[in-house]
Amino acid sequence: MRYLLRLGHSFARLHVRLNHQSVYSSHCNPNSLGVDLGEKKLEISSGRLARFADGSAVVKLGETSVMVTAVSKTKPSPSQFMPLVVDYRQKAAAAGRIPTNYLRRELGTTDNEILTSRLIDRSIRPLFPPGYFYDTQILCNLLAVDGVNDPDVLAINAASAALSLSDIPWNGPIGAVRVGLIDDELVVNPTRIEMNSSTLNLIVAGAPSSQVVMIEASAENVLQPDFCKAVKFGVKYTQQIIMAIQQMVRDQKITKRNPVKVFSAPAYMLEHVRQCASEKIYAIFTNYTHDKISRDEAINKVRLETEESLKENFSNAEPFEIIESFNIVSKEIFRNLVLNEYKRCDGRELTALRDISCDVNLFKPLHGSALFQRGQTQVLCSVTFDSLESIVKADTITTALSGIKDKNFMLHYEFPPYATNEIGKVGGINRRELGHGALAEKALRPVIPKDFPFTIRVTAEVLESNGSSSMASACGGSLALMDAGVPITSAVAGVAVGLISKASPDKPAEIEDYRLLTDILGIEDYLGDMDFKMAGTAKGITALQADVKIPGLPLKLVMEAIQQATVAKRGILNIMNRCLANPRETQKDNGPLVENVRVPVSKRARFVGPGGYNLRKLQAQTGVTISQVDEETFSVFAPTPGAMHEAQDFIREICKDDQEQQLEFGAIYTATITEIRDIGVMVKLYPNMSAVLLHNSQLDHKRIRHPSALGLEVGQQIQVKYFGRDPTDGRMRLSRKVLHAPAATLVKSMSEKQSISMSSSNDDKSSSDS
Repeated sequence: MRYLLRLGHSFARLHVRLNHQSVYSSHCNPNSLGVDLGEKKLEISSGRLARFADGSAVVKLGETSVMVTAVSKTKPSPSQFMPLVVDYRQKAAAAGRIPTNYLRRELGTTDNEILTSRLIDRSIRPLFPPGYFYDTQILCNLLAVDGVNDPDVLAINAASAALSLSDIPWNGPIGAVRVGLIDDELVVNPTRIEMNSSTLNLIVAGAPSSQVVMIEASAENVLQPDFCKAVKFGVKYTQQIIMAIQQMVRDQKITKRNPVKVFSAPAYMLEHVRQCASEKIYAIFTNYTHDKISRDEAINKVRLETEESLKENFSNAEPFEIIESFNIVSKEIFRNLVLNEYKRCDGRELTALRDISCDVNLFKPLHGSALFQRGQTQVLCSVTFDSLESIVKADTITTALSGIKDKNFMLHYEFPPYATNEIGKVGGINRRELGHGALAEKALRPVIPKDFPFTIRVTAEVLESNGSSSMASACGGSLALMDAGVPITSAVAGVAVGLISKASPDKPAEIEDYRLLTDILGIEDYLGDMDFKMAGTAKGITALQADVKIPGLPLKLVMEAIQQATVAKRGILNIMNRCLANPRETQKDNGPLVENVRVPVSKRARFVGPGGYNLRKLQAQTGVTISQVDEETFSVFAPTPGAMHEAQDFIREICKDDQEQQLEFGAIYTATITEIRDIGVMVKLYPNMSAVLLHNSQLDHKRIRHPSALGLEVGQQIQVKYFGRDPTDGRMRLSRKVLHAPAATLVKSMSEKQSISMSSSNDDKSSSDS
């Protein structure tokens, strides 16, 4: 039955495609184009693989190949937003590896996969037409990875090609490149080895007419002019990729499908909302006494009244049309206030910052802490030090693909539901939290000293949220690091810049007028066109992420946003410096310690204990972490000075000089048997020593399989001879069999037997001769 249902669905989809001049039939003729990117060549092909998908494309750079498929349903989704899902999955086979989990299969998703999926999503989502609410899935499949060229940028281009070569409505194509800055030279799509010496890792996705749809960057204090130059450099190369995809679309004569329904609000309903609610909405947005909660409550009250009026006057209206009518009118009023009256809903100037307050050293037991408040966004950051054993180690597949093996600095971002006065699930991590934390971590990583002796974890918990919590996490994290005494090279601050734009009536893809907003509120992000987040030091830029909601931004506007964010960043740094200008010269009294302990080879076995027993006991009782540095040196990490004192006392007790110093090499001692084992007996020469093994081979000259063959029992005392300690492993050397001296007796008896045998043979010979 299921097979028949699937067959029916397949015929239905085939019928729809035939009505739209069949993308599948055009895929029967493989098509391939090359794009020259400096000294590298990018190859885009389609029509050979995954031809049942609505769109499929393979992008290759060097020997790295990525295939992306695009499928969109032909029936609308009940959701009231664009239901787009992007899944980027790392394949072990593509990197010539086998997963190391117990099933030897790809399980779950890694952080790198989630962050790359978000990267692709943010690049393609703005170009879907408004009201296209059809389930759409983009799957990125790594076919081969050469370990030289990163596949993430290739996946963005492959997604663009797959959507462009499908019948799915999409206003692309886009192109994406990575830009590096190596020895003051800009490099397009640098190799993995080249990126090791690059001070910039910029990914820029461009749209036609040299517009920008997405920027993601991490940098090591790159100056603003150099950064702007890199963006322009990247956009130039994206245009070449766009032209190649456009050529493929023309060659394959792609025709886009006409959706069954594009969700939008009728004009007569919009007019009704304007008449009955415009003044009330305007009054709320111009009442500067409102905060986030009171403003939302006031808007919701007007919303409910307006929706009731719509239901009475338009009884046949769909729920979406009623909700969307109010949303569109509210958005119009909010945006017109900014565009025409230069007013923001909280009364600030367009370039003004919210009130900022900072505090550090909030909780004494913490290694470092800071509270950063900006308007109604509040973030509590804490710093924790741990041993280098706690370093984050990447899985083998991520290491094979990106070359990242480990990192000793991490920032974890938490967004509990109470931060927005909501109830929700607690625990776990979603894609948004992971993305925000990764951005704040990028902002702070360049200022962390490379040779810091501890692993550093910053936790950023959002206690209140009204916009730009990720940049508040960067500010609070910077203060917490300085409070903990981490010698960061410079303080870091971050800010978000928003956009309210007006499209040209003649050319909707072009912007006729716009306003840039500094330090945006949550509502300005929601009703605006851009969330442009930038972080850096007083000298330069360390991280940037631009989320765009319109089909593209002119380069001129991007440059203005960078300049406006730079001015705001300096203002925030001045406020932070009044709280704490430089890192503390010393760590707090309760900070962690690292000491090296020298253990002579002769005492190493006693220090480690049987099977590592003493080390495990030491770590369990005191909380320290011990790692071996070389043959005689162990590194002891203690989370607090108290733990270090306990560990030192424990180590002194274990390694203290005792009666063994009085033992004489070659002397005979009385040992007490404490345990019988298959391979020998455990004995003690004196009461407070650790039991040592007397192997079966040293019990007797006869070969025995078990000590019971000699009648040995626990508690029995035996004579042993002491031969010092083994120079290689430090074990005490004892022997029982040498005291029995059967070897000399055996040699003597054998000589006697040989003499008797020889004399008897001589006697026989003499008698024979006679």
